[in-house]
Amino acid sequence: MRRRVVRVALAAALVSLVLVAVPLAIGIRISFLADERAELERSALAAAVQVGPDFTAGDPVELPRPATDGQLAVYDRTLRLRAGTGPQSADDTTRAGLAGHVVQGSYAGSLVVAVPVASSEHVIGVVRASSPMSAVWTRIVLAWLAVLGGAVVALLIGIAVATWQARRLSAPLESLARTADAVTAGDLSARANPTGIAEVDALANAQNAMVDRLSRILDHARRFATDAAHQLRTPLAGLRLTLETADTDPAADPRLAVADALRQTDSLQNTVQDVLELSRLPADGPRGALVPIAALFAETEHRWHGLLADTGRRLVLTVEPPVGERLVPLATCRQILDVLIDNAHTHGQGTVRVTALDVLDTTAVDVEDEGSLTTPAPALFHRGTHIGLSLARTLTESAGGRLTLADPSPTRFRLLLPND
Repeated sequence: MRRRVVRVALAAALVSLVLVAVPLAIGIRISFLADERAELERSALAAAVQVGPDFTAGDPVELPRPATDGQLAVYDRTLRLRAGTGPQSADDTTRAGLAGHVVQGSYAGSLVVAVPVASSEHVIGVVRASSPMSAVWTRIVLAWLAVLGGAVVALLIGIAVATWQARRLSAPLESLARTADAVTAGDLSARANPTGIAEVDALANAQNAMVDRLSRILDHARRFATDAAHQLRTPLAGLRLTLETADTDPAADPRLAVADALRQTDSLQNTVQDVLELSRLPADGPRGALVPIAALFAETEHRWHGLLADTGRRLVLTVEPPVGERLVPLATCRQILDVLIDNAHTHGQGTVRVTALDVLDTTAVDVEDEGSLTTPAPALFHRGTHIGLSLARTLTESAGGRLTLADPSPTRFRLLLPND
């Protein structure tokens, strides 16, 4: 990633430098040559001013010192060198100057400018100014070297900026990759941190959301496995007890034992269906069929009466008239009551009483036994130590209700359900 960003940045910098440096180099060459010709023309004009009309008759000519490292000379109309320094035989540029206008050209590796000398509107000679091209090219090359040096400096700065930018861009992605590797290794607590780069943060947020959802799914799966094991324990125990009784009692009627086992199997099947249905329970409410509380209590008594009677305990279910026909979610309430009655059966004493009553226009179900509790109420619903009660509270809250310990001695749990 870093190398790729650096390569892209360097390619862009090189293209930019070429696009700037090449036209600049051409411009420097044209500008330096034009400046040199302009300087030669000024020198020739200055010399032409000092040439008198009688120079052809032998009047001496005093030429100024050339402004450049070149030569300055005066030729008459016969193109004979009369003063200064220059070739004895006039070149083509000097001949063209006799036409009466300034002429620029080159000769023998030198820049040449010819300026006519006029007297009484007649051309009487030509001033020739020249400068070696090598001197001009020396200045051009020096200027090109300066441009090249600036380009190298700019390129080095570009490399430094590209490296820094590549590190800045790749570091968040590398951190994101490390976070993904940690999640892959099983650390579902790993989260990507914000970087300040919008695109990378969007990717990090998407990854965090994915990990959050994955964590919830896995946690839900673990909870489902634990809840299923807990809820299936009681019907399996009842089925086993029925079969063991039929196996050990010679006087037992096999047909009655089979019928009882079938009823226990139906109960087990209902529990499995409830657990599967509740495992897909949304956060905003219960699923499944609604049944009257009286029907729910009748089914509950049928399933639990035998189990409690086998341990010498009674089960008393009471439905007060105002709430008997109120509808409640079957799967949710059946599992909640199973948890509460199983808790009374396992940890309580004496008669187990289940009462449905109206409390301020709210349906309340009390599950009471004759035992007592010393565990603080908040700890009773902690999933780590009380899986069943924790599940019962979760199911109650999913249905929009509340489950509380109403009284520790004798033990009484109260389930409050909203009226539909």
